[in-house]
Amino acid sequence: MSQLCINLIMDNKSTLSAKPDRLPLHLEVSEMLAREIKAGVLMEGEKLEPERTMAKRLGIAVGTLRKALAELHEKGLIKRVQGSGNYVGNVDEVSTIYGFFRLELLSGGGLPSATTLSVEPANTLDSRVGFSKDGDYYRLRRLRYLNQVGVALEEIWLDASYVKLPLATSTMTDSLYQFYKERLGFWIARVEDSVSASAPPDWRPDDFCPEASGDTWGFVERRSWDQHGQQAEYSMTWFNCSVARYVARWK
Repeated sequence: MSQLCINLIMDNKSTLSAKPDRLPLHLEVSEMLAREIKAGVLMEGEKLEPERTMAKRLGIAVGTLRKALAELHEKGLIKRVQGSGNYVGNVDEVSTIYGFFRLELLSGGGLPSATTLSVEPANTLDSRVGFSKDGDYYRLRRLRYLNQVGVALEEIWLDASYVKLPLATSTMTDSLYQFYKERLGFWIARVEDSVSASAPPDWRPDDFCPEASGDTWGFVERRSWDQHGQQAEYSMTWFNCSVARYVARWK
């Protein structure tokens, strides 16, 4: 178990009550472990620590850890061997909350979180936005973090026809795709990413990624379709290459 994981859980325990849009702690643990497995920090077939030892190191209750491991077991990321322990399972074709989130720390993995800066209705498309039709949209701007380290800026355009009640920064959660499914009644089933380089946008806060040098960041344009094949979202993500990378894995 990486020290980053341990520090992350210890930090999040003290901030959960202050940030109600975070995932429940057992889901944060399971998502963190899932991303470390996919990143190769935890290898397929590797035996995990005994549950009580792991829970103590993470500073969480054994019951919380067991709920997290149960989530991973249901997804096939953890295999339980009676009388032996828990082992890392096969990572192919696994769906997790952050399964479509392709940014990782340079060291691998990292639990995603977000701060929503603004949510605004818009009926005029930006010239860069890749929707095929004019209409009503919401434009969201967010800061993205991995293990609480600032890594990226996001600008997201969401088709307003999916929204029954006005959106606001206070209603957003760390995982937008989970928000879409649980609050708006649709889910993202397919995405298409185009990766290049670009200067960060002028709305970047002065204190966000102050260590970044130069005007060249990684840049991801994404088109996202719902379960019925309709384009629901278009997004632009600028990521700081000195701390994060874009990763896509297939077999």
